[in-house]
Amino acid sequence: MSDAGRALRSELGRVRGLGSAKEGVQHWWMQRLTAVALVPLLLWFVVAVVAHTGDDYAAVHGWLASPVTLGLMILLVAAAFQHAQLGLQVVIEDYIHGEGPKIALILLVKFASLLLGLAAVIALLVIAFGR
Repeated sequence: MSDAGRALRSELGRVRGLGSAKEGVQHWWMQRLTAVALVPLLLWFVVAVVAHTGDDYAAVHGWLASPVTLGLMILLVAAAFQHAQLGLQVVIEDYIHGEGPKIALILLVKFASLLLGLAAVIALLVIAFGR
């Protein structure tokens, strides 16, 4: 490591040999990417829901059965659950101080996000391809 790099480390960091784990950047970028993806998806969703206000089940079913609509809905669900999971992970890492509870809660949030997202996608598929 260069002298300039060593100068930027704290005394304790130099003694322990600890530095950046280089994991935070990917997490940060994924959270920003999902946030950017959610903006047009949510705008589209709100406009579509308002446009279908008062329609009967058959009309909404026909709309959701469209491949473009179904694909956008699945993208919306995936981006929303991924973004929520990433945000909750940051909150847990910042405010839960014990390593055991922190890891348990992060795993719980990840599995819950995966299961709920999968349930939402299955529900969309059942509605789109059902009667």
